Amino acid sequence: MPIGEIVSFEPATGAELWRGKVGDVDECVARARRAWPAWAAQPHSTRIELIRRFANEVRKEADKLATMIARETGKPMWEARGEVESVVARVEISVRAYADRTSQRKHDNGLSGVASVRHKPHGVLAVLGPYNMPADLPCGHIVPALIAGNVVVFKPSEKAPASGELLARCFHRAGVSAAALQVLIGGPAHGQALVAHDGIDGVLFTGSSHAGIAINRKLAANPGKIVALEMGGNNPLVVWDTPKIADAAAIVVQSAFTGAGQRCTAARRLIVKSSLYDGLIEQVKRLADRIIVGAPFDDPSPFMGPVIDNQTADGLTESFVYLLSSGGRAIKHMVRLNEDLPFLSPAIIDVTKVAERPDIELFGPLVQVVRVDDFDEAIAEANATRFGLVAALVGGTPEHYNRFWANVRAGVINWNRPTINPSAAAPIGGVGLSGNHRPAAFYAADSCAYPVASIELNQPRLGIGIGLRDD
Repeated sequence: MPIGEIVSFEPATGAELWRGKVGDVDECVARARRAWPAWAAQPHSTRIELIRRFANEVRKEADKLATMIARETGKPMWEARGEVESVVARVEISVRAYADRTSQRKHDNGLSGVASVRHKPHGVLAVLGPYNMPADLPCGHIVPALIAGNVVVFKPSEKAPASGELLARCFHRAGVSAAALQVLIGGPAHGQALVAHDGIDGVLFTGSSHAGIAINRKLAANPGKIVALEMGGNNPLVVWDTPKIADAAAIVVQSAFTGAGQRCTAARRLIVKSSLYDGLIEQVKRLADRIIVGAPFDDPSPFMGPVIDNQTADGLTESFVYLLSSGGRAIKHMVRLNEDLPFLSPAIIDVTKVAERPDIELFGPLVQVVRVDDFDEAIAEANATRFGLVAALVGGTPEHYNRFWANVRAGVINWNRPTINPSAAAPIGGVGLSGNHRPAAFYAADSCAYPVASIELNQPRLGIGIGLRDD
């Protein structure tokens, strides 16, 4: 590969999909700073209109964008289409969210005037996107940022640059200038340079905890920059008393293996009551055995595609072997389905007897099972992690769920629903290694504008009634 180029390959075929020149960080930031005053000066209604036009452009390009996402990530076409639909839906959600989270407030302060609260944009924001949902997740930052009056330098993942570039073209055709939304093509070094650049006023990030921690550390001495981190999770799914074992098994499989397990919200740890263990695990395995793993356009459609690349597949198979060698019991082995391509079978391993379970995000189709005897133990296992993104309880009574909700540390907590696909009409984010208390989705507006308090009078009026000598 020539120096100065990024090449994207299709995980399902290994074929080259796209190549492009890397960008210049200084040039992008300088251009963005020049564009910001004009964009911020646009009436709020104009910015909203342009963002709605963007949604219409995505509708027009839906098939093309979905095809690009499917080819570049390897995900099935049905899943790629769902991602495009989510991009469109985010627009109206973001419009409502901005009105709700940053609405102007005024009240009469008597002789002191009018007290008001309004919001201002930060300026130039860096948006760093992930490869697993290369259109939807970046839009969760870009759309609110533009609505608020910021300009954006968007660096897509080096593993999915083509999808990011196509997404940006939809913004540009809608009337958002190429200076107000720029695409910076590059690798990790470009992302690091962008984050640290003096001309950037904030960073909106979705990706791994490893990268998020590096960003946080880099900017720790610069409190003037807003930093919103949406990171991964070692997410627990607890199955308790329920007669609906088949439904519970379906929730487990959907939570663990949708997207080949490449969702930050995927269930990584399945915590099961001992009395339910045999019946549930039998049905989970039976369902997992039926999963079709294939390329995006296969017929019949696969449930899941490959992971993003061979390096990722190698790391996951090595992790499975490590868990086995540490006392894990394989329920369903992880199998490399193609020596040359990153197709993996879904894997299930019981780690109840593993003394030291690695508290890491294994980003792929691998779920670890733990057997417990009582609900306090289940809650303790759910909290046995430095992460805190998503947790779910399947089964149990309302009292069980109330205890679960109150005691489990996570930013999203579900009952009898999968861990994946949280609502964009609610906040999405986590604590610990999953985020820095700045959730995205409906609360993304909070990271895109800051409140300004004012006390206002039409004319100056003030007297000093104490502490003065007689005139």
